[in-house]
Amino acid sequence: MNHYQIWHAIDMLAKKCKLSCSGLAKLSGLDATAFNKSKRVSKYGQPRWPSTLCIAKILKATRASLMDFCKMIQESPSAPENDNPHT
Repeated sequence: MNHYQIWHAIDMLAKKCKLSCSGLAKLSGLDATAFNKSKRVSKYGQPRWPSTLCIAKILKATRASLMDFCKMIQESPSAPENDNPHT
């Protein structure tokens, strides 16, 4: 499991619920920009991981189980070829 897979699973969950990442964040009671792609990596190139609280909130809001989310992580590609290899 890596940084890219976690974020990809969040994207997949949003898509499954017919939401944008912004819509998923708002549905979960988070700031609309919480899952923006621009916030997934710091300005220094370090990966920013979603908190367990954010994950818990999106699971509750979408009524997805932790097992569902873990399956999405497992089904996610490791990383695109142009992704940072240090994540």
